[in-house]
Amino acid sequence: MAAPNIVNVATITGITTRIAGISTVILDGSGGGGGISTIVTNAAASGKVLKINTLLATAIGATTGVDVNIYNTAGRHNTAISTVSIATTMTVPILSSLAVIDKTNSIYLEEGKQIGVRAQSNAGSLDIVCSYEDIS
Repeated sequence: MAAPNIVNVATITGITTRIAGISTVILDGSGGGGGISTIVTNAAASGKVLKINTLLATAIGATTGVDVNIYNTAGRHNTAISTVSIATTMTVPILSSLAVIDKTNSIYLEEGKQIGVRAQSNAGSLDIVCSYEDIS
């Protein structure tokens, strides 16, 4: 898993990804599901590093919060070993947007890493927009 030398890159491609209407579900163990919606993935052995420039969460309806986590693999994102929070329980005002990541706090996503978003339970829906650079 070697990230490319970002001083001497061959390609930088700007990408914007989005997920509309991440519904909140019951996350209390009652069988209501729960889950993390994967926003961006940098595959293992991709030979790339992804520079995350912007991650916006927009409240749709009565949404009140969002959790954003970075994790290693989709199958293990709920374990303490592989999950590191970027933001936790940040308030997104009703019908407004929140910049979780912006140009003042951008991050690099190395190989084998993903960014996922989970809305707080029973709090509405979120739209997520992520802008990043694919560097190889």
